[in-house]
Amino acid sequence: MSEPLNPEQLRSLTPLNVLSEQQWRELRSQLIPQPVLAGQVLFRAADQARVTYYLLAGELLLQSAEGQQRIQAGSEASCHPLSPSLPRLHEARALTDASVLALDTATLNRLLTWRLAYQDLLLELGQHHEDVEWLERLLENPLFAKVPPSNVRAMLARLQRIELSAGSTVLQEGDVGDSCYFLKHGRAEVIRGAGSAQQVLAELEIGACFGEEALLADSPRNATVTLLEDGVVLRLDRQDFFALLKAPVVDEVSLGEASRLLAAGAQWLDVRLQDEYQRAHALQSLNMPLQLLRLKARLLDKARTYLCYCDSGKRSSSAVFLLSQLGYSAYALRDGVDALPAVQRDALLCESGSGYLARSGGRTERSL
Repeated sequence: MSEPLNPEQLRSLTPLNVLSEQQWRELRSQLIPQPVLAGQVLFRAADQARVTYYLLAGELLLQSAEGQQRIQAGSEASCHPLSPSLPRLHEARALTDASVLALDTATLNRLLTWRLAYQDLLLELGQHHEDVEWLERLLENPLFAKVPPSNVRAMLARLQRIELSAGSTVLQEGDVGDSCYFLKHGRAEVIRGAGSAQQVLAELEIGACFGEEALLADSPRNATVTLLEDGVVLRLDRQDFFALLKAPVVDEVSLGEASRLLAAGAQWLDVRLQDEYQRAHALQSLNMPLQLLRLKARLLDKARTYLCYCDSGKRSSSAVFLLSQLGYSAYALRDGVDALPAVQRDALLCESGSGYLARSGGRTERSL
């Protein structure tokens, strides 16, 4: 199987060249050249398949009622989609053995719309002499692929700027969470525990979002964040976070909708504690407690959809938000298993049903 095209190979293709590297990663599974044999028809006139084609190698003939055009790879014409209008105005036939790139048009249009909308915002801020580096980095986060530009504009208007010196504590483990933060300038570190039990979990750089887990889970801060150098943080109040960021990002599903996703290959992700999981869990579910999710998410498959559940829905909402930040596709079971009728809850959770536990060292093991 061919390897996906790399960014350098995509920079000559219009309008793919306006997408960010993060968006190219989202398209990665589609960025694999497809062979076309000499004489083979790629598509016919009046075809309505929502696929965008680019010629990568070889030569094609585009033929319509008005005439014909030979397209050779590497030419100016090959840098643009082949007969993009639907229904197709041309028939495309390979004159030589060729290679094409075939992309889902709906996905491409969504990514382009999102990217161009944010480009307008960044250009507007730059014209007002705003420092937009932090925002550019923030928008590279997969989380913001789901946040409408209008919400980002509203968020920018409600952020509170706070200048802090090196060593200042932004968040303290155990405190009540009433806001989340973005790092505009400087570096910070995330620490859990105190004294000899202290553990550095991560180092944050410009554009990082932090403090949101306490809001989503409605629980105390689970770590301390301290600036490593003089910096600037931007504070977003709890109510604005829920209205502008959580609402468009955390997708919830009913049990019926979850069943349809499971039939299509999704997997249950139990984000409760292991003791809760071992008492009863969904069949074939993977246990990854919320407090360990950021550390163990690398065990998950980005090509798969995960259905998160917990008792009340709060932990699973937090899990979906976090997984969205990391580039995974996830949904939360609406209001958790406690909201299900007794018959449905008993059918979903099995005391002895097989499942999987996420262990340290990058492995999962079966649970009985």
